Amino acid sequence: QVQLVESGGGSVQAGGSLRLSCAASGYRYCMGWFRQAPGKEREGVAAILSAGTTSYADSVKGRFTISKDNAKNTLFFLQMNSLKPEDTAMYYCAVQEFRNGGAWYDELAYHYWGQGTQVTVSS
Repeated sequence: QVQLVESGGGSVQAGGSLRLSCAASGYRYCMGWFRQAPGKEREGVAAILSAGTTSYADSVKGRFTISKDNAKNTLFFLQMNSLKPEDTAMYYCAVQEFRNGGAWYDELAYHYWGQGTQVTVSS
């Protein structure tokens, strides 16, 4: 069982930055960040494989950066710059314990989820 705990959410004005962290009790294949805004479906934001390969949603490319602590391999981050009001959502980290067939943005491919951390961007 992998336990995930997110932190780092908060409120910021448009153009500002936040850094989300996810502490995992174990990590295998892939770690992803997802978000869900009120009234919308949850969507993939970014993902990083154990080998370091990263993927991003088009809406955040060039603004968000996903990374991991290679020394510990159990800490993951999402650096969010140039935040926009449309980035407002609950952000979740998730882990694929092993490759599960789906695309990186397919939430069904992930085995474990955190409880989420709220990000609010005001204009």
